[in-house]
Amino acid sequence: MQPAPALPPGATPWRQVTAAELAGVRGVFTDIDDTLTRDGAIEPEALAALQALARANIPVMAITGRPAGWSEPFALAWPVAAIVAENGGVMLRRDAAGGLRRDFAQPHDERAANLGRLRACAEAVLREVPGATLARDSAGRLTDIAVDHSEFAHLGAAQIERVLALMRAHGLVATVSSIHVNGWIGQHTKWTAAQWAVAELGLGGLVPHAWLYVGDSTNDQLMFERLPLSVGVANIARFWADLQIRPRYVTQAERGQGFAEVAARLTGLAR
Repeated sequence: MQPAPALPPGATPWRQVTAAELAGVRGVFTDIDDTLTRDGAIEPEALAALQALARANIPVMAITGRPAGWSEPFALAWPVAAIVAENGGVMLRRDAAGGLRRDFAQPHDERAANLGRLRACAEAVLREVPGATLARDSAGRLTDIAVDHSEFAHLGAAQIERVLALMRAHGLVATVSSIHVNGWIGQHTKWTAAQWAVAELGLGGLVPHAWLYVGDSTNDQLMFERLPLSVGVANIARFWADLQIRPRYVTQAERGQGFAEVAARLTGLAR
């Protein structure tokens, strides 16, 4: 058997989390790409973990930079309470009849006004950054734009910084996920998405110590900062040196298998 990969320098392994820390957890927020998935598909261990959490009555809300169009089938198929797509722009969940309900963080007129600015920014990025391409899932985006840096194309660090600078020059909020550079107009974030989802689902206000967050990249830092119990799956090592705010714990396994480690402790399977 091969030895387990070393954790990033200074990381605290998830196995050291205490029962006292877990006792107050009532729900889970999670990223999707490279946290639940590998190469765009949910890992079997992650799906089994979501099912175990659902059986334990621990709600899971996924918050992702992926577009609404990409996320819609998963909001119906996965045992999650909701998926908030486009970094807080669109919430997707099952309605009482089992169909899809879609809610937006911004009113229709505001989204329509932003559309021209988003398109102009996208055109500028494609024109001014050699090698830049829009994400292949762009057709499903309703409130943001995304530039591929690691999913099907590759951009180096200098190119990514140039994309970020252009987005910000156009007045966009810009972040880097494990696969895309995302840009949008508005004050919504993964943190506001979490607050919105908890309130909309009738779970009261968001009490930070009652929720755990699982992520894998630099665009998860706000959640790592706001929630005292935060976890990075092991592949966060790729971004470790760039993180200004790091998760409290890191799993031994990567991606969906790392998420399964988290779920095992929360459901009591590993206690």
